[in-house]
Amino acid sequence: MFDFTEQPHRRFNPLLDEWVLVSPHRSKRPWQGQQEKPQPDERPTYDPTCYLCPGNTRTSGDVNPKYAHQFVFDNDFAALLPAGEGGTYEEGGLLRAEAETGHCRVICFSARHDLTLPEMPRSEIRRVVDVWTDEFRTLGADPTINYVQIFENKGFMMGCSNPHPHGQIWSERTVPDLPARESRAQKAYFAQHGRTLLSDYLAIEEKTKTRFVVENETWVVLVPFWAVWPFETLVLPRRAVPDLTQLTEQERDGLADIISQLTIKYDNLFEISFPYSAGFHQRPTDGADYPEWHLHMHFMPPLLRSATVKKFMVGYELLANAQRDITAEQAAERLRALPAVHYKAATAAAK
Repeated sequence: MFDFTEQPHRRFNPLLDEWVLVSPHRSKRPWQGQQEKPQPDERPTYDPTCYLCPGNTRTSGDVNPKYAHQFVFDNDFAALLPAGEGGTYEEGGLLRAEAETGHCRVICFSARHDLTLPEMPRSEIRRVVDVWTDEFRTLGADPTINYVQIFENKGFMMGCSNPHPHGQIWSERTVPDLPARESRAQKAYFAQHGRTLLSDYLAIEEKTKTRFVVENETWVVLVPFWAVWPFETLVLPRRAVPDLTQLTEQERDGLADIISQLTIKYDNLFEISFPYSAGFHQRPTDGADYPEWHLHMHFMPPLLRSATVKKFMVGYELLANAQRDITAEQAAERLRALPAVHYKAATAAAK
C-alpha cells in the first residue's frame, strides 16, 4: 500500500506542470547545520530613522505624508522604469535580450512601525485589501501594462530591507514566467473541462479537508498537495474569480479575515514574527477575457524545524527539481492545531 508518511514519492503540480520530490523519512535526520538567532521583533510604534514611517524623509528626498492608515508610493529604487529606450538584442539565435518597462510601487500596510499583518486589526487588513484592489485596477488599466504582481517579503530572512510593515506591487509589459505557466495550465484545463482547475482542485480537497488549515464562508487556506516549502499554503476564494476587482464586499471581508487567521498561526508556530514571501496570482491585464483564471494567493515561508532552522534550496533543488521532507498533510496538521490568538496577545492576557 502506498504510504505518504514514510515512502519517498513525487507529487505533481498541475498549475506549473512540474513535480516535487517528497522524502518524509528524512525529517527524522539529526540537524547539525547552520543555526541562526531569530531577529528580535520588538519595535517602537514610530521610528524617526525609518524611511517608511509617517512624516519621515525618504532617500529620494520626498517626505512621507503623516498618513494614519496605508500609504502607497512609487519605489525610490524601482526594478522597472515606466519609460526608456526600447529595442532588442540577438546573436546566434541563442543570446537574446529585450527592453522591459513597468512600474514598481510600495504599500505601507500600517502607519505603525511595530505592527505586521497578524498583529493588525482585521478592519485595517481590509483596508489593505482595498488598496491592493485599487492598485491592481489602476495599474492594469495602463495599456502598456500586461501583468500586475502584488507581493510581500516579510522578515530580514526573506531579504526585506525595512521592518516597517509593507509590501510591493510591480507591473510590467510582459507576463512573468510563473504566472504565464499557471495561465497556460489553467487555460488548457478550462478548455477541456469547462471549469477552473482550482475549483476542481478545491472540490477534491473539500472531501476530507486533510490539508485544510483555516476556512471561512468565502475563502479556504490549505497546504497544497504539491507544496515545496515546509509550511507553504495556498489561499483560495471558494468562488472562481479572475482577479481582486471581481470580489464582492463579503469576499473582501473574508480575505481580510483569512489572512489574519493564517498569519497569526504562522507567528504562533515558532512564536516569532514568521518570515515568508507571499503574493497574488491573477489574470493578465491585456484586456482579453480569462474565464480560466482563478485568483489565488501563495504563502512561501522558509522555516522548517524551528525559529532558527530553515529550508535551503540547494544541491538537488537547484540542479534537478524541488524536494521537501515533511509531507503537506503533516504541515497542515501542525498549522491547523495552532491557537487562533496571537502568542503576544495570549502572553499579555496571561500577565
